Amino acid sequence: MGREIRTISISRVLAALVGGGIVAAVLLALGVQRESTVTTVVEDVHSGPSGSVGLTAQQIYVRDAPGVVFVTAKVVEDASSPFDPFPTQQSGSQTGSGIVIARNGTILTNAHVIDGAVKITVEFAGGDTVAATVIGKDPDDDLALLKVDPASRHLDVLALGNSSTVEVGDPTVAIGNPFDLQRTLTTGVVSALQREITAPNGFTVGNVIQTDAPINPGNSGGPLINAEGQVIGINSQIETNGSDGNVGIGFAIPINTAKFVIPQLERYGKVTEGYLGVGTLSVTPSFASLHLGSSYGALVETVVHGSPAAKAGLRPSNQSSPVTLADGITQVAVGGDIIVSLDGKPIASNAALEAAIIHERPGQTVMLGIVRGRRHLTLPLTVATRPESLPSSG
Repeated sequence: MGREIRTISISRVLAALVGGGIVAAVLLALGVQRESTVTTVVEDVHSGPSGSVGLTAQQIYVRDAPGVVFVTAKVVEDASSPFDPFPTQQSGSQTGSGIVIARNGTILTNAHVIDGAVKITVEFAGGDTVAATVIGKDPDDDLALLKVDPASRHLDVLALGNSSTVEVGDPTVAIGNPFDLQRTLTTGVVSALQREITAPNGFTVGNVIQTDAPINPGNSGGPLINAEGQVIGINSQIETNGSDGNVGIGFAIPINTAKFVIPQLERYGKVTEGYLGVGTLSVTPSFASLHLGSSYGALVETVVHGSPAAKAGLRPSNQSSPVTLADGITQVAVGGDIIVSLDGKPIASNAALEAAIIHERPGQTVMLGIVRGRRHLTLPLTVATRPESLPSSG
């Protein structure tokens, strides 16, 4: 998974495994009168239950736009050269979007929108701007909670939906602040599900919603809304395919992921999640020609040195084989263990493995069912706490 830094002001390019292929996703940073200015961008999407009679885009906008805020984070960067005897700093701002989720002043956004901030302000639909503080951050899922004084103004709260009911083809609406054009609405559909993206700290975010609703720099942290006007995702990244702008593929972190981490952020300011220390790939029917020994599960590609997975004896892939996918032939690392169950419950994919393990308490021992060649084995593994950044694989 590679990262490429480009200058718009700052662009982070993240490669994520998606359905057996590699997808490059971008968090766009927009320079706003940059002395050292950074602005984050994400794609907005909305979808509603298939077959339901939903609201029009105009109705959704009237109801939900007041609950979408414009987030500005003042940042200070070290601009010193390696040979400069006097430290030099540059200040600037990075901007994005946020979602009012409670009348007590809680606002949900992306962690990368406020990364490195020394001061944060939130502007509402009426143009009034108030100071915001950070309740907590979850860099692994690229989520953050802010707090504003609830007595400072009337707060319009957006309803949170259920991202597990989203289906491909559902209509979507994105409301955000692209290029600082506040509360801009775009429309589209859910174009795919179960995508994966890479958070800025290197960890994989699973069950991501893909949309074709146009988004641009400044949409990061804004809502992905369904036809009933409910938030089903937080727009976070876009695919650029080497271009400088949106090509009609954006990614939103599912709202159910946010629902899981919000209570921990409110109580502790951070999220404690279980950690295995493996890089995996979903086994799909496309892999039938490889004769892996299982038609489902999470194929272990890499194992982090010293991790719980390494201590448990999980084996990584050691060779590469070609596989024909819908978008052509790709090389897949094979030869590693395939995780097919956790504590007796089936693991159908790498996304299912991640969803299961993050709910396990650090220090708890779980039983991993694996396929190694033609053998079915059970390995005990003691779950650890996720590190702040992704360690290198051994």
